[in-house]
Order: sequence, then C-alpha cells, then structure tokens
Amino acid sequence: MSAREALAGPEDAHDVRHDTFTISRRLEAAPAAVFAAFADSDVRRRWFRLPGSGAVYRHEFRVGGGETAHSTFSVLGSAPERLEYRSRYVDIVPERRIVFVYESTVDDLLRWTSLATVLLADDSGSTLLTWTEQVAFLVRTGDGSADLPHLRGATSLRLNGLAAALARAA
Repeated sequence: MSAREALAGPEDAHDVRHDTFTISRRLEAAPAAVFAAFADSDVRRRWFRLPGSGAVYRHEFRVGGGETAHSTFSVLGSAPERLEYRSRYVDIVPERRIVFVYESTVDDLLRWTSLATVLLADDSGSTLLTWTEQVAFLVRTGDGSADLPHLRGATSLRLNGLAAALARAA
C-alpha cells in the first residue's frame, strides 16, 4: 500500500480534526541560550531536522520570516515520501516567547497545519520551556487515531534534541 493510499482522504471539506497539546521541559540553560538555539540557524540544525535524507533548509528568524525545509523519507518496503515543512513567525519576544504557524506536507498533500507557542521562563538559571500546539489535521492517516500521538512524539523528540544541543554548547 502506498503512502497516499494509507491516507484517509476527507469525504468533504468539513472533515477536519482539531487537537491541542502542551509539553513542558526544564532545560539546563538560561532563557537567552534557549532563545538563541531557536534563532541561530547553525544551532537550530543540531536539533530541528526533518527525517530522511537530502534535507534542505532555509531559516529567517524574524517576525514575518520563517523556515522552509524538505527531505525524502524512505522506509524499507515502501515508496519514498517527499516531506515539506513551511513556517512563519508571528510573534517573537526575545528570551520570553516565540509564536509561529507551520504546515506539513507529504507527497504534495497538506496533512496538517498548526499554531505553536513556545514560552521560556527563567527557573533559577535554567529554563522552563512550555510548547503548546493547536493543530488542524486536514488529512488523516488511516482512521486518524495515530496522528496526534505521532505529532506529539515528534515534538518530544525535537525537544530532546534541543536539550542535547544546549548541553553540547555548554
């Protein structure tokens, strides 16, 4: 079964599922260092990556700027999938808050779009990071039951990568 066949296409335009999740992490770095890990493209590449091979990134950290990325993801026994990520920064408060919108496309099919808010709070020299995401799943994988756990898990892995990038920089 191809990736496209595994997707449950909506019967009508109203078949959109909305979800929200929040992940909090205490990071062993000051808010300025955590903020810099989002802003600096070289540091960002250490923790924010698309799965697969041949990834290409363009990042402009400013309100109205954003990031584009694409890669090819292959799993043994399945056709390769073309992944694309596009974001736009809506609000940036240095060392305190980053708000952005993004969309994820697989094989030229827009799968979901999200509003993400990242809050950074000083916690005695470390940082309490709170990531809240409001997502609209436009196309489900199968019955859709794995879509939110998949997205939440991928975000957790990215935040693990962020913690590792910060530890490496320390």
